[in-house]
Amino acid sequence: MTSDSLLFKSSGKAVADHEELAGKIRLLKKEMNAIILAHYYTLPEIQQVADVVGDSLALARAAEKNSADVIVFAGVYFMAETAKIINPGKLVLMPDLYAGCPLADSCPAVEFREFRQKHPDALVITYINSTAEIKALSDITCTSSNAERIIRQIPEERTIIFGPDRNLGGYIMKKLGREMLLWQGYCYVHEAFREEYILQACRENPQAELIAHPECREEVLRHAAFIGSTQALLDYTESAPASSFIVATEPGILYEMQRRSPDKQFIAAPKDPENPRSVCKQMKQNTLEKLYQCMLDRSPEIMVPDDLRVLALRPIKKMLEMS
Repeated sequence: MTSDSLLFKSSGKAVADHEELAGKIRLLKKEMNAIILAHYYTLPEIQQVADVVGDSLALARAAEKNSADVIVFAGVYFMAETAKIINPGKLVLMPDLYAGCPLADSCPAVEFREFRQKHPDALVITYINSTAEIKALSDITCTSSNAERIIRQIPEERTIIFGPDRNLGGYIMKKLGREMLLWQGYCYVHEAFREEYILQACRENPQAELIAHPECREEVLRHAAFIGSTQALLDYTESAPASSFIVATEPGILYEMQRRSPDKQFIAAPKDPENPRSVCKQMKQNTLEKLYQCMLDRSPEIMVPDDLRVLALRPIKKMLEMS
């Protein structure tokens, strides 16, 4: 096991506490007929108790197709909100209501509406990392897993507004050779990676392949052996012949990568010398204690006004159809 993997080790007492809480969570889950959905960026102990662990697209599909009465979403707010939009009749819970997404927050609805009004004939495709209000202003929602596939289905002559992530949009523009109007938002986790430190990590680990999420800056992406969504990065590390990887995305994914490929080495891409990891603080606000408490209290509950929900559901359903 690599030194990076030590991130996922805990003290004996912590492991015992986690196991006890995990047992209580599993009992509550049966009593409530609940399903626990968790993103790959959450803590390992959260991933271990989840029924489905995935990226945004996989979790949206899991939220759409399940027989549970209660959905417990361990992720960030827009993910739980999306689950509620898809499932208005179900109780949707979130361990920490304040686990937001700065990328989603970087696109205020009032400003985005004005941006859209300047281009009335444009088709609006928005990243799922957005609020219900932004989805309601959109024609199609996408994820990093399916954005390219969806955009390829849009006629070349149609103008596209893409937001809120400028790096993902820029990557697709370059790959497809297609201009789009980009909202200038970004994910602070991926934006933090800099070419200087990435290249230093590559020099220090010459045996390792650099792989990167398309939310990274172009200066990083141009050095990557493989670029893909969270799920695509995970799948690539399983199938690629390389035995060592520098991973330029949120380091929570390293837990699943190491679990699936225990004989391979995974190195978190450095943010800078003082902060060697670029971590999503909001994802890490999901803890076992909060997960258990929210199930016990059946709170915090995610609520979406019905008029907003109906408008926001249309681009999500369009995404699922086109995927």
